[in-house]
Amino acid sequence: MHHSAFNIGLLLFPRLTQLDLTGPAEVFGRMPGARLHFLWKNLEPVSSDRGLRILPSTTFDDCPRLDLICVPGGPGQVEMMEDATVLGFLQRVATGCRLVTSVCTGSLILGAAGLLRGYRATSHWSSIDQLAVLGAHPTHGRVVRDRNVVTGAGVTSGIDFALTVAADLFGADLAQEIQLQMEYDPHPPFDSGSLQTAPKSIAESVQSRMAAFLARRLSVSERVGKAFLKR
Repeated sequence: MHHSAFNIGLLLFPRLTQLDLTGPAEVFGRMPGARLHFLWKNLEPVSSDRGLRILPSTTFDDCPRLDLICVPGGPGQVEMMEDATVLGFLQRVATGCRLVTSVCTGSLILGAAGLLRGYRATSHWSSIDQLAVLGAHPTHGRVVRDRNVVTGAGVTSGIDFALTVAADLFGADLAQEIQLQMEYDPHPPFDSGSLQTAPKSIAESVQSRMAAFLARRLSVSERVGKAFLKR
């Protein structure tokens, strides 16, 4: 079976969460005909929030027509919500994409670009409610699909998200082959991976540590959301 090239764009930006990007990239890179484009304004290395430096492979200006765009999250996402170059690029490429996607708080960047208005979408548990101020319908789920928009929840759900996309595009057998190749067989040492399962003391500790940053993210989401309503 011949597969033509399937162009996948993954947005880079300073202080992204690298697993939001590299989890899906690992899955997508194993799909037939996949061509991955790591996209940024220039070709200088981009540092993740934990110091991993990632090299862009294509600039916004040189980006080919994409079949899928994927936007990761991370603390640097706050600045991206008001970056006219990034938002303009996403608006431009999304029109030609079969799938418009994100992982974690990347959905807030899609929202800031006006690409989630009227769509159901998810995000990291800490910030999913902020989608509402950007015109989206916050929907709890590890992977949420609405028409051509597919969003993954926090960080590690990017792998589930990408396997879901692989199954949609190439069938469940191929997705399961990729899952086995990656030995994606999680048995975490603790059951504290969601607010529903984490001990209350753990949840409170994480929430209090994130509170100041979440307030800053919300103020930007609200500012961007207000600008929408004026349009």
